[in-house]
Amino acid sequence: MPDGELTRQLDRYLRHLAIERGLSANTVAAYRRDLGAFLAALADRGVADAAALDAETARAYVVGLRERETPLSAASTARVISSIRGFTRFLVEEGVIVRDPAEQLAPPKLPKRLPKALSIDQVQALLEATDGDDPVRLRDKALLELLYATGARVSEAVALDVDDLVGADGTAELIRVVGKGDKQRIVPVGSFARAAVEAYLVRSRPLLATGGSSTPALFLGARGARLSRQNAWLVIRAAADRAQLGVDVSPHSLRHSFATHLLQGGADVRVVQELLGHASVATTQLYTHVTIDGLRDVYQQAHPRAR
Repeated sequence: MPDGELTRQLDRYLRHLAIERGLSANTVAAYRRDLGAFLAALADRGVADAAALDAETARAYVVGLRERETPLSAASTARVISSIRGFTRFLVEEGVIVRDPAEQLAPPKLPKRLPKALSIDQVQALLEATDGDDPVRLRDKALLELLYATGARVSEAVALDVDDLVGADGTAELIRVVGKGDKQRIVPVGSFARAAVEAYLVRSRPLLATGGSSTPALFLGARGARLSRQNAWLVIRAAADRAQLGVDVSPHSLRHSFATHLLQGGADVRVVQELLGHASVATTQLYTHVTIDGLRDVYQQAHPRAR
């Protein structure tokens, strides 16, 4: 990244995101990548100071992203524009510049992407693919059961400590999840996940913990340290391969399935919002479109006057 006033302001902005807004390290790193590339392009144009950044320069950079040999997707372009606008708005609020040069940057319109959920049978097959008695399989079983039982993000699950399990006599009846913006929520744990977690704690975690230094982490890797988000995703992908589901499985598949199956079972959307840790119910309501599609299919197949 080039040195100059803009670089120093970017460092201030990233600290602001991490400390004052409480964004996660992964989110701050994404801002750093997007804005670092933006500042490097500005340096190539001879722009190193905030006062020299104007609307035309910002617009030209975004146009260039769409016209390069491998153009950014609409979603990636929208993310970059959001990053730039956040940074320039910060510069205005801090009195570094008077007018916001990115104020008129318009993100491309994105199609509304509905979350993809697995069917109940597919989830069952995925969970059964982690069956086994060795320490790693017991851990993997507990991880996937907990993800489906609670709707936690993968990053939230690997951040759990043993002390985040709440229940009488050490049983995991509830878990304390720390979500985006360090917001905490308490989520109940179903009987299958509770049994899997308790089996892992008794028969697996002590063996994994001997490979490394003491850690409060709930889920451990083979060397005894906290299981990483990347390795947790590898666990999910390996289970999906063994289950031969025939559909794409993402790190969020179990979270999407958790929400969709709750709504299909009659859960109130506001309750699901709380369980997922969504700041806005509008985000949760995306899942209602998925369940409505399912209801429409059943209606068209079953009602004599629907076809």
